[in-house]
Amino acid sequence: MQLSRRSVLLGSAATIGLSAFSMFHRLQPIAAEGDFPFKLTDAEWQARLDPLAYDVLRHEGTERAFTSPLNDEKRAGNFHCAGCDQLLFESAKKYESGTGWPSFWDFVPGSLGTTEDTSFGMVRTEVHCANCGGHQGHVFNDGPQPTGLRYCINGVSLRFVAA
Repeated sequence: MQLSRRSVLLGSAATIGLSAFSMFHRLQPIAAEGDFPFKLTDAEWQARLDPLAYDVLRHEGTERAFTSPLNDEKRAGNFHCAGCDQLLFESAKKYESGTGWPSFWDFVPGSLGTTEDTSFGMVRTEVHCANCGGHQGHVFNDGPQPTGLRYCINGVSLRFVAA
């Protein structure tokens, strides 16, 4: 198949348009949608969180793989939401997935909610804190037993409390 100048230009225009839409969409505070018990204004979230945590928790960003110290955290303790401090995961349910993000095979009941995420041309299940709506990461069906689930969580979305 031979590429014409028109097809290259149309493909480039579509890519630029999708990128612009994605950038605009991420500028809107989307993680706070819904009625959550813990609420702050956007300005209060920005003051409370460092820029990367703000992007991830409030705008569904993603930290780079293998950058979080919590990925290597092996001590007994609990992982709390970095936004509101709600307990989300117990260290006994953390495992090494090899993905570069802290991974868990189960969460504390009632601590997470889910939404369908159709960004980047795929369907995934996004997980967020049930208390503040902060984006945590995604859950996949390729984890270990007994659940078979992998909660792939951004380290900046978590705060570890040693036992």
